[in-house]
Amino acid sequence: MRRIIRLLLILSVLGGGAFWLLTRPSTLPVDAFAGLTGDAKRGEPVFWAAGCASCHMAEGATGDAELVLAGGQKFPSAFGTFIAPNISSDPTQGIGGWDLLSFANAITRGVSPDGQHYYPVLPYAAYNKMTLQDVADLKAFMDTLQPSTTPSLPHEVAFPFTIRRGLGLWKLLFVNPGWVIPGDLPARTARGRYIAEALAHCGECHTPRNSVGGLQRGAWLSGAPNPTAKGTIPNITPGKLDWSEDEIVEYLTTGFTPDFDSVGGHMTHVVENMARLPESDRQAVAAYLRQVPAIP
Repeated sequence: MRRIIRLLLILSVLGGGAFWLLTRPSTLPVDAFAGLTGDAKRGEPVFWAAGCASCHMAEGATGDAELVLAGGQKFPSAFGTFIAPNISSDPTQGIGGWDLLSFANAITRGVSPDGQHYYPVLPYAAYNKMTLQDVADLKAFMDTLQPSTTPSLPHEVAFPFTIRRGLGLWKLLFVNPGWVIPGDLPARTARGRYIAEALAHCGECHTPRNSVGGLQRGAWLSGAPNPTAKGTIPNITPGKLDWSEDEIVEYLTTGFTPDFDSVGGHMTHVVENMARLPESDRQAVAAYLRQVPAIP
């Protein structure tokens, strides 16, 4: 019996050590941005493509107020309700005091400045494909925006989802740095892949998830239940959305579909963001969407 107890203790210690190692936050090298300088002008289109204001502006904000990233919007899910934090340039309540490396670790690695895992409601599983130059440019642009002293609110989640360390295992299972549509693509289609899979994180909403919230990459962009439990998010593969490239570009520019319906819900902000990009970027996204495997 003593030997059994001793063995169980040893296994517990080894298991705990393995868990601690496997779930530790992984960050960028300290010299990741050596030789890179952010440019706010280049960062503005990155900001719109990434949809930062759509989630982090105050609830109901319009016009110039959309650029005050005070947070507060609520995003319900099967795991609890997540509340967007203040990511304005305020050095106390926002992220104005962060250096570039801390910012990059947050959005591409899902790790906070104090070394905790962020919940994947922050789409770092997509942003991890961003170029470091785009990350630097995005930070430079966000630093020019108005600060807000609104405090961030805590997420409304319950045990066991309050144990952040467990997110390290989730990342090992579901955060993949590779492209969903792999291979060498023509330049325009590759640009569309970068916008759709990385910056605009289209898959985060349009791809179904498994029981623990991991994206089912084999059903990429084939639609998903709405986390609000109101309706579904549509299938946008060619197997369902049989639009031409020109029709997709028109939709991403004006919000009107080929059958004269109009955009609604959260997608309204996505179209507004896309419309601010160069038309060549919308054409690139359209070319990419036509290359996604068709799922009826």
